Amino acid sequence: ETARILNTATERSLVILDEIGRGTSTYDGLSLAWAIVEHLHDRNESRTLFATHYHELIELQRSLPSVRNWNVSVKEWDDQVVFLHRIVPGGADKSYGIHVARLAGIPRGVNERAKEILGQLEVNHLNRYGQSKIAPPPKKTGAIQLTLFQWQENEIVDQIKSLDLSTMTPIQAIQMLESLQRRAESIE
Repeated sequence: ETARILNTATERSLVILDEIGRGTSTYDGLSLAWAIVEHLHDRNESRTLFATHYHELIELQRSLPSVRNWNVSVKEWDDQVVFLHRIVPGGADKSYGIHVARLAGIPRGVNERAKEILGQLEVNHLNRYGQSKIAPPPKKTGAIQLTLFQWQENEIVDQIKSLDLSTMTPIQAIQMLESLQRRAESIE
């Protein structure tokens, strides 16, 4: 559908696109959406309504003279959000996906975990493939099962911790590193 729109729309067309790039990695989707907006603006010159969750696209208003940002007005207080069903000028200053999920009936525990992950993502971001740098939460289980060679891994870690790098020559440090690397490779 998008290809057909990009290939056939004219300055007399009204183009309505919703969530272009959904179902791809974060950066793939953002890149596609960005390029599509530029194409519609520069080549097709179509009147376009473009709904997206990519807040980064708000910046296109600065570089593309015909782009205008609009968002759905929201009222917040405490931890509550009310969507006012009014379209107002400007880009949204934040996302309300977790609030919408709560309204849709997502279990409380899932929403709480989503808030934790969001907080970490806002600090740590994603890698360039749109994958989270955040480790999954620790599982609440009974006894921890150690691997068969766990003790050897701990020995290597202990040896690294006990090194006095300030007294070693660069050659000695490289030799020690090579020795530890060989030991670690033999464990795998």
